[in-house]
Amino acid sequence: MRAFHSDRFVLPLPAGHTFPMDKYRLLREAVAQAVPEIRVQEAPPATDGELALVHDPAWIGAVVEGRTTPAQQREIGFPWTPQMVERSRRSVGASIAAARCALLEGEGVAANLAGGTHHAYAHKGSGYCVFNDVAVAARLMQAEWHRLRRSLLRVLVIDLDVHQGNGTASIFQDDDSVFTLSLHGAKNFPFRKERSDLDIELPDGCTDVPYLETLDHALQEVDARMAAAPPGLAFYLAGADPHENDRLGRLKISADGLAERDRRVLDWLHERRVPVALSMAGGYGRDLDVTVQIQARTLELACAAWQRWPRQAAQSAAA
Repeated sequence: MRAFHSDRFVLPLPAGHTFPMDKYRLLREAVAQAVPEIRVQEAPPATDGELALVHDPAWIGAVVEGRTTPAQQREIGFPWTPQMVERSRRSVGASIAAARCALLEGEGVAANLAGGTHHAYAHKGSGYCVFNDVAVAARLMQAEWHRLRRSLLRVLVIDLDVHQGNGTASIFQDDDSVFTLSLHGAKNFPFRKERSDLDIELPDGCTDVPYLETLDHALQEVDARMAAAPPGLAFYLAGADPHENDRLGRLKISADGLAERDRRVLDWLHERRVPVALSMAGGYGRDLDVTVQIQARTLELACAAWQRWPRQAAQSAAA
């Protein structure tokens, strides 16, 4: 299995900043030690043309040329630096590369060790998100699929970060070719939600059993609503921030509960032969090592799903 990282590009954040910049390097190191079957490589940067499939040229120019205003930087949560620009490009590039591996190269499963920047809108950034990696990768895969197959690629976004994917919902609102599912904390950021195709709000303190039951019902609803036009590609935002010890999460999901969540999503996609590109999304644990362990376990389960993919493909071809 292949995974892509951008952790060489570190933002110069002040001490005590909420964003866990060290997480990405630690996750790459943990994966290399615990899951050697995953081949990790540095992500390429997304080009301006790729970003423009989703983002307004004025926003791209403001970011790239360092013309973001103080208010825009406050909404993102990062000061402007050249490292921010490069890291944001490569976070998108990692999801593009993962989606190409999963879909166009027939790998079935691939991952971005960061990404999940779902608060970025077409015209602005927000909530530690500058550009929307999943939205750009989805649009690019639709374009490349149409060029190769002359058919429409339908995309499913399964967003299980604890925060609603408001930017993604806004970008794909009223677009029948992309189905957006968001399972998130009702009282958590963003406080003004957008309309996904399927939004499910969770109460503060939600625990494993009701969370997993809600997820099962959500996937059943996706099945029903996409039955006439099933997805050809999925993006899975496997946030660690629903965890019970996350500083920003407000839910009470155990590490085992999150692993079961990942297993159910990956099995559901595998049963339907839907290739998937994972993004690690949020994770703001009080103990950063716990967050890293949760996301390394997600990748271990993704690797197990990837290992099943070619064998089943070979069996199907033989049949």
